[in-house]
Amino acid sequence: MSVVEQYARAHIVTTDADIPEDEHEAAVPVVLRYDPDADPRSVRVGLPGTHEWTLSRTLLEQGLRTPAGSGEVRVWPCGRVQAVVEFHSAHGVSVVQFESKTLVRFLRRTYTATERVAG
Repeated sequence: MSVVEQYARAHIVTTDADIPEDEHEAAVPVVLRYDPDADPRSVRVGLPGTHEWTLSRTLLEQGLRTPAGSGEVRVWPCGRVQAVVEFHSAHGVSVVQFESKTLVRFLRRTYTATERVAG
């Protein structure tokens, strides 16, 4: 199966100490990645620097409609056009705001990639 990788921009609303202060609240490049061979149920979100988070593809999808998640990752809709992903670590919390359509497009691509192989 092929890896789905999508580059996007997101706003880092609050963050742990490892992301530079000048990237807070500015639109920053983010990499969304899905590797069905490594883990068909998970997606990865790569933040600036070495931050990469893994979360359930189902959690991301649910969080676009209603608040979802617990523990290290939470996702919820923010108005009609945005979604928030909250990452918790020992260093603190990173709150990242995406355009919902970016995440929907990415999820569609992950399901399309899975269907091509299964079909």
